[in-house]
Amino acid sequence: MPTGSLVTVSIAPIVASMALGGPAVAGWVAALGTFEIREIRGRIPWYGTVANHAAIVLPAVCGGLATEFAAGATGGRATDFLPTILGAAVYFLLNALLASILISLRSGQTLPAILLRDARGFYLNSFALSPLAWLMCQVYLLAGWWATLLFALPLYTTRVAYHQFVEMREMFTQTVDALAGAVDKRDPYTANHSRNVQEISVEIGRVMKLSEADLQALEWGGLLHDVGKIGVPDNVLLKQERLTREERMIMNAHPVKGAEIIAPVNKLAAELPIIRHHHEWFNGSGYPDRLIGDEIPLLARVLHVADAFEAMTAARPYRMKPLSAEQAVAELRKFAGIQFDPSIVDAFVKTRWAAGVADPGRNVERPVLSLAQAAGRMASQVTTTTDGATSAGGMA
Repeated sequence: MPTGSLVTVSIAPIVASMALGGPAVAGWVAALGTFEIREIRGRIPWYGTVANHAAIVLPAVCGGLATEFAAGATGGRATDFLPTILGAAVYFLLNALLASILISLRSGQTLPAILLRDARGFYLNSFALSPLAWLMCQVYLLAGWWATLLFALPLYTTRVAYHQFVEMREMFTQTVDALAGAVDKRDPYTANHSRNVQEISVEIGRVMKLSEADLQALEWGGLLHDVGKIGVPDNVLLKQERLTREERMIMNAHPVKGAEIIAPVNKLAAELPIIRHHHEWFNGSGYPDRLIGDEIPLLARVLHVADAFEAMTAARPYRMKPLSAEQAVAELRKFAGIQFDPSIVDAFVKTRWAAGVADPGRNVERPVLSLAQAAGRMASQVTTTTDGATSAGGMA
């Protein structure tokens, strides 16, 4: 999964073993039955193997104890439906929590981010295997162990479905990334621009304690905010001299074109306001809809700050020497309340980027321009720059 967690269908046989044999049996089944080829071949360090299995064995034992407790409380058997489902719930919740803690420690991601991001993908579907585990118990009791082999096929098809889900998600991510990269590569001055804007936007969102859904929207929105430039002709996008009024109108239409391109993709519905409105100004003088203040979608205001900072700290034809992080922050503060939402500028100042700690990673080669070309391009930014920030700060 995206956060690094591993999805399997082992919950069904483990829960069945909890109901049939109690916590001890469940522990052994969880410990031995979940070994992977990569562990046997030594591709995972021993401590990683121990941690992975502990995150399965401990919940299995606790789930087995919960199953026995529920059976005693209801006066029934551990293989009854209610005790089995209760034990499965304990196992699943503890397993998800422990695995997420391990991933958080290893990757630096926050615990809520891991729990919530993967939850939409598979938690409910995985827990739905619990009734199948109960059915496995009943078949075992009625017909013997061999009959449980009949469940190999539904478990295998479930595993294939999980695999296809992960593959489709990964393919979607790679497609979006490739599309954003194609846009950036049209202009050598904006190489890696979208990726940097994405990272800055998400970090601002974390400072603001935005929801995981909003952070994910900033990720996609950051990558795709300039996708509308696909529809901007090269003679306008790559022009080094002053843009004419007609050319400026074509350039300023790219947020609308971007929204039109993305609109048919239902999964990106949350990103549409970001793409369309990331050049709106806080005082209402931006484009395309001249929204004012809180009329501008919050995430679009976040991305606007990230976009401007990234542009100021990168080389541009009209400003070959990038601004330092300190200088760029000063420009953001100067135009807070005019171009930018002041509260978002305040949040940005608390990020690593504002402190100059984060490395924008701009090691791409830039084309060499003559002084006349650079001056001509700079002159075209007198009112609004190519990426919509103020000329006073030299932002683009």
